Amino acid sequence: MTGFPRYAIYFVADAASTLSRFGAELLGYAAHTGREVPFPGEALRTAPDWRDVSADPRKYGFHATLKAPMALAPGRTEAELATACATFAGRARPIPLIHPVVDSISGFIAVIPAEPVGELQQLAADCTRDFDEFRAALSTEDRARRKPEKLGERQRDYLDRWGYPYVMEEFRFHMTLTGRLDAERRGPILEMLRARFAALDLNTLAIDRIALFKQDDAKARCRIIGEWALTR
Repeated sequence: MTGFPRYAIYFVADAASTLSRFGAELLGYAAHTGREVPFPGEALRTAPDWRDVSADPRKYGFHATLKAPMALAPGRTEAELATACATFAGRARPIPLIHPVVDSISGFIAVIPAEPVGELQQLAADCTRDFDEFRAALSTEDRARRKPEKLGERQRDYLDRWGYPYVMEEFRFHMTLTGRLDAERRGPILEMLRARFAALDLNTLAIDRIALFKQDDAKARCRIIGEWALTR
């Protein structure tokens, strides 16, 4: 993988919220602080290899992608990207509200909306477009890593246009909790995660902020270097 450091625009729950703690505990990592967090005993009892089960999302922290990780285009700087984030957040817009549930999506388990929300799709589309001027072109290696031969035609077009296939009509909001699991393993883990999530009593979730994440190199975890509340 080439092009480091990499930056991404994500939604994250407020650091003090129960949702943020829920995600940090299950991933064993808090992107707000850059520190490891002990796994819940319940997760380890359900899956003794929980560290492996949660390894893929741990690298990125508990988040939902709005603008996928990217290297900066030549001549663009981290400070300019942070300023653009502040400008984006300062523009008044409807704040998306979702009914969050825990479910399986493409073989992994995540917090997702129970039903599509137009304002959320629009927010993600705006992030895709507005921050694209900061994105370096995909390298041949990174394009190949997305396995374009396995993507649909529209997804391949989006990969070449936006550097990521799951944007615009292909966007699906998700806050990932596990790596991909086969169906046999997924059942008990999904049951455990749903029970833990239900204890939060979180009926609605406002997608009300963006965060700028940075990954220094291929072995580093992503960390938050800036966070901005969206303007209503």
